[in-house]
Amino acid sequence: MDSAEPVESVRVGVRELRANLSALLRRARLGTTVIVMSRDEAVAEIHPPAGKARPQRRLGTLKGRIRMAPDFDALPPDMLDAIENG
Repeated sequence: MDSAEPVESVRVGVRELRANLSALLRRARLGTTVIVMSRDEAVAEIHPPAGKARPQRRLGTLKGRIRMAPDFDALPPDMLDAIENG
């Protein structure tokens, strides 16, 4: 782990979670990890989502796999006439 500030955590029972869900979610949004306890056993953790998990794009992955028709950008004569002559 890096030298960032330690993550704050708070332990709550299921009853307290139900009673204070909105407030606990606000704290989680700000970085607090909420550990939900049931009979002295951790059953869940609520924390902010990890950073965006988008896969890294690799340039050139599709090189040679995509072909454009020679007339790809050519307009049909009737459409070209409609554009040019209104």
